[in-house]
Amino acid sequence: MEQVPTVFVLDDDVSFLQAVDRLLRAEKFVTRTFGSAREFLEAHDPAIPGCLLTDLIMPDMTGLELQRALHDQGCVRPIVFITGQGDMTTAVEGMRAGAVSFLPKPVSRGPLVECLREGLAKDAAIRAARCESQRVAALLASLTPREREVLDLVARGLLNKQIAAQLGTAEKTIKVHRGRLMQKMGVKSAAALVQVLNHAEQPAG
Repeated sequence: MEQVPTVFVLDDDVSFLQAVDRLLRAEKFVTRTFGSAREFLEAHDPAIPGCLLTDLIMPDMTGLELQRALHDQGCVRPIVFITGQGDMTTAVEGMRAGAVSFLPKPVSRGPLVECLREGLAKDAAIRAARCESQRVAALLASLTPREREVLDLVARGLLNKQIAAQLGTAEKTIKVHRGRLMQKMGVKSAAALVQVLNHAEQPAG
């Protein structure tokens, strides 16, 4: 069952948390609310698509500390920070670590909705890139050692004759290996093969 992208809303101010939750639900976002960073981390499931909307200054853990904690877990969930006390240094640190944006309190509906839609789109792109990388890794794992050697040389732009000379085998043998690996990788040209490999190697986010 496909999971619905969710906006995780985190703030230690209960009244603000409830107000933002109502606003987002009115804008048709699916939300889950949390009153503390530790509560969020205990319940957090990285497999659920979505983004995090969090206060920057909280008593148990700051927003940047929470961001680092997620990164330490290997999670690159997009984050939108909201704060009444942020400064430029904090904003720069958060943005360098991948934050979508910083919004001042009181939060305006338009910028908030725009940033969250950007966050959800970024998360979807990250997950799609990860899935593609896993798909290509599985295809590569299906190759024989010799097919993998041939693939690496094809990706470098070598012709069958050149590959045969480098591997010390007949050109017709290379043609067979090349045909099999191209079929397994689901491509019909060297250019398409390189494109698949490059796309899979691009860092998400």
